[in-house]
Amino acid sequence: MENKLFVGGLAWATNDEGLRKAFEEYGVIEEANVVCERDTGRSRGFGFVTFETEESAKAAQEAMHGQEIDGRQLRVDFANSKPRRN
Repeated sequence: MENKLFVGGLAWATNDEGLRKAFEEYGVIEEANVVCERDTGRSRGFGFVTFETEESAKAAQEAMHGQEIDGRQLRVDFANSKPRRN
């Protein structure tokens, strides 16, 4: 089941809560996390959003790819697929 999205292009200031809020209108989110550097705690500029259903994840991927959060354009793909090239 593909219900986990990779979200790239995040601003350094975007945190887990901001990521969750940006995607929550598309369905129930099980987890939203921004990946951070282990030593510094600084965002690495990408994260993952896991939805309860595959349908919600698909709707979010279609709607959010190319949109902006915190002034940065997002790349949104299914976590288990090859990255999209633009």
